[in-house]
Amino acid sequence: MIAKAKEKAILVLEHCARSTGFFASGLPGGYEATWARDSMISSLGASLLGTKFQTPFRKSLELLSKHQSELGQIPNAVGSYNVERQSDVTYNSIDSTLWYLLGHKVYEHAYRDSSLSRNFQKNIQKAFLWLKYQDPNEDKLLVQQPTMDWQDAFPHKYGRVLNTQALYYAALRMYGEKKLATHIQRIVNGEIEKYLSLYDQKLGYYLPWAWKNHDGDREQEEWFDALGNLLAIVTGLATPTIAASILNHIEKRKINRPYPCRAIDPPLEKGGKEWHSYFEKCDAREPYVYSNSGVWPFIGGFYIAALVKTGQHEKAKRELDSLTEANKLGNEQEWEFHEWLHGKTGKIGHSSAPFQAWSAGMFLFAVECVSRNKVLYF
Repeated sequence: MIAKAKEKAILVLEHCARSTGFFASGLPGGYEATWARDSMISSLGASLLGTKFQTPFRKSLELLSKHQSELGQIPNAVGSYNVERQSDVTYNSIDSTLWYLLGHKVYEHAYRDSSLSRNFQKNIQKAFLWLKYQDPNEDKLLVQQPTMDWQDAFPHKYGRVLNTQALYYAALRMYGEKKLATHIQRIVNGEIEKYLSLYDQKLGYYLPWAWKNHDGDREQEEWFDALGNLLAIVTGLATPTIAASILNHIEKRKINRPYPCRAIDPPLEKGGKEWHSYFEKCDAREPYVYSNSGVWPFIGGFYIAALVKTGQHEKAKRELDSLTEANKLGNEQEWEFHEWLHGKTGKIGHSSAPFQAWSAGMFLFAVECVSRNKVLYF
């Protein structure tokens, strides 16, 4: 069934590939625009199919470069996907700049072509400079405002965010800044400057975010961020001991069920200390729905890559089968590669977009990692 799933994933990406780059989803009424994170994550898998998707990958990078802000920030999205938006170019995210940087290195490696990076060298330098200014404490860790990454409505996280530190660590390593990358790794893992650490030994995983410590009362939350923790493993930010602890936690809490993987655990509920009033207005207001512990198949791709990274190859194969079943689900037809599924029932989410690029791209990435017994690019 893997072979057929690959064929269907390629079909999804063909629908998402447009003249200006990868759209986030491939059918009318979906996310008909180019998001930085979606296009770059999708390209992790798309770039492993020879030169088939080289053009939309390149076009995505060119489009994002064209709309880079004067100070160096890469857009969150480019395109007319929502009539309520005041502009076809939106910013206000931090991971868009990070994924843009990673995308250039993935493109260079996949196609053995450094010409694009050379052409946009000034854009790359400006992007790094913009990131370095996101460090108000001058401690080398990036800081962000709430809802400034892929979880752009829920949950509420700010300060030093795990997802961001993992991507920054990866970008620094890819661009040869290994000394700074190692310094950040030691801070995040609690080896030095422990007041800034994100790893919690008692919990056995990284906190999703943390900010200031007020005489022992630290601004932080303790729910499990699946993507952030998995990125820490895939990028190498997590030590082997920490990586094993994270994967054990996923297994223990069944975060990989009903399919890999639920976005957070446990789901947040109204009345809890993490709850904010505006949550009532987003899809995640109910437990196991959307980013409130719903299943996101693209995260499942990173989960399988993390298993491969830690040498759990047989487990990775079994989880790939489970991810295949998730992507096979459909409302109108089989193999719709949905955006998200209900975290309890495994059914397609009520607002989920089909033909989602990163669901297809990360499936293909996971297939190749399992096939080659190694994680590509990172």
